Amino acid sequence: MPGRRHVIKGTGLLVSVALTFLGLLLVTFLIGRVVPIDPVIAVVGDRVSADTYARVRQELGLDLPLWQQFLRYVGDVLQGDFGTSVLTSRPVLEDILRVFPATLELATAAVIVGVLLGIPAGVMAAVHQGRWPDHAIRVIGLIGHSIPVFWLGLMALLVFYARLDLAPGPGRVDVFYEGLVDPVTGVITVDALLAGETDVFWNALHHLMLPASILGLYSVAYIARMTRSFMLDQLRQEYITTARVKGMSEARVIWRHALGNIAVPLTTVVALSYASLLEGSVLTETVFAWPGLGLYITNSLLSADMNAVLGGTLVVGAVFIGLNLLSDLLYRLLDPRAR
Repeated sequence: MPGRRHVIKGTGLLVSVALTFLGLLLVTFLIGRVVPIDPVIAVVGDRVSADTYARVRQELGLDLPLWQQFLRYVGDVLQGDFGTSVLTSRPVLEDILRVFPATLELATAAVIVGVLLGIPAGVMAAVHQGRWPDHAIRVIGLIGHSIPVFWLGLMALLVFYARLDLAPGPGRVDVFYEGLVDPVTGVITVDALLAGETDVFWNALHHLMLPASILGLYSVAYIARMTRSFMLDQLRQEYITTARVKGMSEARVIWRHALGNIAVPLTTVVALSYASLLEGSVLTETVFAWPGLGLYITNSLLSADMNAVLGGTLVVGAVFIGLNLLSDLLYRLLDPRAR
């Protein structure tokens, strides 16, 4: 019976993921049909003959009923065909595979910042509930959620780059180092280490610090708030009182027992935060000229390149669904009660 129950739960989870992805496909398809941009004109221009216009329209399948267009769209996506980018004249999937590692690098660095700062901040806020450390951390978290990321990024560039000269300018590396490392993984810090180019590595890491810190501030705010909430719940439990009565040190009670018992839900929080950073890096990449998926979608949108915009949007949505699935699986794996 337990094995059968697990199979039913697993099947239900897969069905839920499939339906969510199908809904994502439907939304992106409808967006592509309702925007006031003619896909035929985007491909051939606005000075073509009526015969050419009709032929391209037929080749794109735009003369078919809407439901047939959707089925054709789903089939193309499942085969990895997102169309051709008008901006780069390359397949959209090829462009996404080229720019996505930069976004992955930025989001990974940002979530590391969020974990290293957010978890200790949340623990300290819970331990000092109602006192000045708690109030200070909650105010910082509120600021992290309230200030627009593009404004914060511009101010950071103005202060740390233009005024104090403590941070490098926009981009992933200085112009001098561009092209010195062959892209293997697409993550320039990793590629530089693989190539033995330590100068490029440190320069890339220096460029990464400021945008990752700005993007990571939002992760810090979210992780700290959730950690505080989880810790407050644990600190009220009887086992914490028992551990203190037995004379266990306060540090061990807090950091080993209380924090250890929130590791499972905190893993889910970190995974969801990572997904949010991957999809929310558009403005950060635009401000810092970071050549990732966010900047690619922005440039494509400004150029009315809907194949690239919808392809990028679909990839972001799929990544979010995948990370949600991963967090759910980790929760079930780490907490036997959820199985």
